[in-house]
Amino acid sequence: MKQDSKYLLILAILCVFTFFINNEVILPDIMECRNIVTAREMVDSGNMFTPTMNGVSRLEKPPLPTWIAAVSYMISPDNLGLQRAMAGGAATLMVFAFYLFGALLTNNKRYAFISSIVLCTSYSLILMGRTATWDIYCHAFMMCAIYFILRGLLHKTFVWGNFSLAGIMLGLSLLGKGPVSFYALLLPAAITFLIMRTGTLRYKILPFITMILICALMGAIWPIGLHFNEAVNGLEAAISKESSSWINYNVRPWYYYWQFFLETGVWAVLTLVGFAVPYWMRKSRNFRTEYLFPLLWMVLVLVLLSCVPEKKPRYLLPILIPASFVSGYILDSWMNMLKARRFKTLDKTIFRIHSALIAVIVAAAPVLIFIMLVKAGHMSVIMWVLTTILLLIVVAIMVLATSKLSAKYLLSGIAILFVITEIFLMPYINYFANNIDRHSIRAVREMTELNDIPFKYSDTQEAAPRIEIVYEAGRQIRPVNLSDSAQVMQALPFALLTQDSIGTLIPENILSHCNVSFIDQFDDNQRPKTSRRHSKLFVYDLYLLTPKE
Repeated sequence: MKQDSKYLLILAILCVFTFFINNEVILPDIMECRNIVTAREMVDSGNMFTPTMNGVSRLEKPPLPTWIAAVSYMISPDNLGLQRAMAGGAATLMVFAFYLFGALLTNNKRYAFISSIVLCTSYSLILMGRTATWDIYCHAFMMCAIYFILRGLLHKTFVWGNFSLAGIMLGLSLLGKGPVSFYALLLPAAITFLIMRTGTLRYKILPFITMILICALMGAIWPIGLHFNEAVNGLEAAISKESSSWINYNVRPWYYYWQFFLETGVWAVLTLVGFAVPYWMRKSRNFRTEYLFPLLWMVLVLVLLSCVPEKKPRYLLPILIPASFVSGYILDSWMNMLKARRFKTLDKTIFRIHSALIAVIVAAAPVLIFIMLVKAGHMSVIMWVLTTILLLIVVAIMVLATSKLSAKYLLSGIAILFVITEIFLMPYINYFANNIDRHSIRAVREMTELNDIPFKYSDTQEAAPRIEIVYEAGRQIRPVNLSDSAQVMQALPFALLTQDSIGTLIPENILSHCNVSFIDQFDDNQRPKTSRRHSKLFVYDLYLLTPKE
């Protein structure tokens, strides 16, 4: 128990740096804006069961992540750091459940701990744990569910409790993103359980059925709420639309995920070489559960995700779970080899390539930082010297790891590298990821003359503004027919957001009855004007229209 507490404490500290420190630096992406805008409108309208996004019904995804975002909004409106901290909490929950699962499955706590460090420092999980969207919640709760299912399968005591807790976690996952995690994480895990004959359901059928019922009842909370809000037809249409997008939207070839190992970041080499089954198979007496089990699980996740026509890199998040166990197995095996002094030549080569590659990249970082930040005047020389010293300490640790073939040094060096990155380098990511010359429409929140003034756009000549604009403006931006005199006069006064000339939008006979004041031009591009990714979709003029006396 003391060992568990020690490992969990270290993981908790690492998670603080990985998911929470300086988490508000990067501008929110489109998925975050959708979630936060929907949460904001939930709170403003007081309707938690019929979410809207910019005033339009938003029923495509179950509402649990948005409910969490709404709670954050009630605690501290427009606090992006708090919104992302909620996602970080879910990522931390995933890491803890992952450790407990690995320790229970293999009875090897060091292996579970090493694998958890790999998971905690994997690129895709860090990204999702710092992003206030849906993906992290459904998979975090599903990881908890899989852990409790394993407890129920392996233990003869507290069977009802384990399966009931699994049912609750399954229900939360269902409310998080529907059946996504059931397909991408639970199904391949269940198949692996069956193939590897992990645990038994003998004499446990009733608790297992109870788990399914609890999940179904929790999953029914939202549809029942929609029924009482008379929005069930909208839900059916949204489900049909979302299901259709899996087949027709963002379609990629079946081999699109061939680069899946890159989602693990610094562990990509280990993930890739982990497929050399004959070589790694007997590196441990417990290789069946420590290696073959997660390897099969990883392959099944990859195959199932590749079968879905719609593919995006962030959908690969579930594969990090078994992939981290595979890398953890290799690192744990290396520790055993070092202790027994039986490192083989190929093991030495793989280890040294992996650690030396990281050492070279970290050693080159101070030069790049000087060129891109110090010379540009974004970072002081003193801060650069401090950061360089810290990074060189990491390089020294990696060199020691390479020379001594120490997986312990390797793990420590990578963990320290991430801590340094989050504390000292994340505040400067703004100069790489964000447009520092951006003139955001967020400024209207401070304009007292626009308080209680509705925002509009022309529904006849322009598309609805992107959701990032709605998020930054802090209010709904609704359509108006500028050719309809009665509609315009009834809507006055209002602020008009447009990319066209005001004279081409509003007929002269209507314009003659309005006072028109130009407020400003706003550019919410995350890339500067010199970039090819700078888009006119984020550039708007804002006018204030009031009725003439």
